[in-house]
Amino acid sequence: MVPSALSSLTSSRLTAHAPLAPYTTFKIGGPAEWLYEATSADDLAAAITAACSASMPWFVLGLGANILVGDKGVPGLVIRNCAAAHTLSSDGVLWSESGAVVGDLVLDTVRAGWSGLEHYIGIPSTVGGALWQNLHFLSPAPERERTMFISEVFADCDILTEEGERRTVNADYIQFGYDDTVFHHRRDVVLSARFQLERADPARLHQILQENLSWRGSRHPWLQVHPSAGSIFKKIEGVGAGRLIDQCGLKGFRVGDAQISHIHANILVNLGHATAADVRALIAHAQQAVRERFGYQLEPEIGFIGEF
Repeated sequence: MVPSALSSLTSSRLTAHAPLAPYTTFKIGGPAEWLYEATSADDLAAAITAACSASMPWFVLGLGANILVGDKGVPGLVIRNCAAAHTLSSDGVLWSESGAVVGDLVLDTVRAGWSGLEHYIGIPSTVGGALWQNLHFLSPAPERERTMFISEVFADCDILTEEGERRTVNADYIQFGYDDTVFHHRRDVVLSARFQLERADPARLHQILQENLSWRGSRHPWLQVHPSAGSIFKKIEGVGAGRLIDQCGLKGFRVGDAQISHIHANILVNLGHATAADVRALIAHAQQAVRERFGYQLEPEIGFIGEF
């Protein structure tokens, strides 16, 4: 029976005990107690408000990258953000709801001859996730000497604050950092956002797409073959976390069906039937090996969601 607190939500998009593994890039995790598909920014805000009013735990799920869902699942309400409406104006302002897939926006803007998002092709993320993490990539080719951040084209966004207020905020509020924003420290949620793009030659933009996909593909395991959550450990300034793991001889090391990638030692892959317990054991093993050999403490950058 649907809890009374959720009775205002569209029943056809509300499911009990829904498996979450298919909705994550790792393809790992137990069920949500309740899973709701929000199809607009207003719908997303309403779902969060309903959960808050009932003191029910809630979590907003985008493409499910950079997270590990526990084997026992997630209590309360998981809101799958499917709010994907977007428009591109004649002056290069892209407005998008937060559930839109960045890859789709990249293709739309490149075809229209607008530059700013082409650097993030191939990175699994929604707009909300991109702002949450300040999405970034080493680009452009061929030098790849500079990290490009989504904050560079960000104009403003509409949010639902943790106090339940809808506001339009700019970069000063977001406090963009490296893999960090205000959203890591407050339970504010992005509902929609605006980006300012610049005119560019579509042929050049398509070249950048091809170069970035090729460069990324040579350094990251393919999600379609070996599901992963992206980089597992936070960057250590001047010392790559993946390099330390590699120097411990751990590429290819596995626990169950969770394995340290042969391609990138800071990425763990699911060989088919990995559990969250397998991944956590592998994380602990890598941390111990690096700590004992080099004295560094690797800190996970992925989110651990639900019960383990």
